[in-house]
Amino acid sequence: MEWAPAECTLPTQERPLRVAEFDDLFASALLGLERVGPTRLRLMLEGSEQVEKTARDLTARESGCCSFFAFTFTPGDEGLTLNVEVPAVHIRVLDGLAAQAASQVER
Repeated sequence: MEWAPAECTLPTQERPLRVAEFDDLFASALLGLERVGPTRLRLMLEGSEQVEKTARDLTARESGCCSFFAFTFTPGDEGLTLNVEVPAVHIRVLDGLAAQAASQVER
């Protein structure tokens, strides 16, 4: 997780575990992604209750250590949309998250 910002309060030894949690979510539920703008990423997830519960829990914990993230959820007919937004100074962090998600879609 070399793209983690200095402001991240998650202990360094726990960061690989958090990355693995995102990988698990993306590998099991990510249907697609779209970079809406430099500071915005849209992730399309399966719409099951369990996926939503997992995604909400994970993003809440991520916001706890990296408070600059803005995560919003929109349920729809095609699944659950997870919008991720960051301030411009954290574009590199969003780039890392987008690359991580894309690597799971490509599998």
